[in-house]
Amino acid sequence: MSSSTAANQVRASHILIKHQGSRRKASWKDPEGRVISNTTRDSAVSQLKALRDDIISGKAKFDEVASRYSDCSSAKRGGDLGPFGRGQMQKPFEDATYGLKVGEISEVVETDSGVHVIMRTG
Repeated sequence: MSSSTAANQVRASHILIKHQGSRRKASWKDPEGRVISNTTRDSAVSQLKALRDDIISGKAKFDEVASRYSDCSSAKRGGDLGPFGRGQMQKPFEDATYGLKVGEISEVVETDSGVHVIMRTG
């Protein structure tokens, strides 16, 4: 981690719930986008908040929830996006991640992709 770019990188995992306002209305668990197209933004947010509550309360583990519910292909890795630097993710996602301490979990974050809960892991 000697180079300055590596030092400025963060690592995060996330859970993405897509909805009818999402840029791409398909995912690994909904290839036809049938569920996503019928999911309102509000119901995506409330679903995500319920999942976040389970994680915060210790009822569920972040990576297990991500692998089951996330609409992102990172679900296969428990939501892990690996390390990234500034300018690589959508701005609200980047800002939220850089604003977290390692191990912290964000509130619901909205991007063009859908709604996310982010856990900073590095």
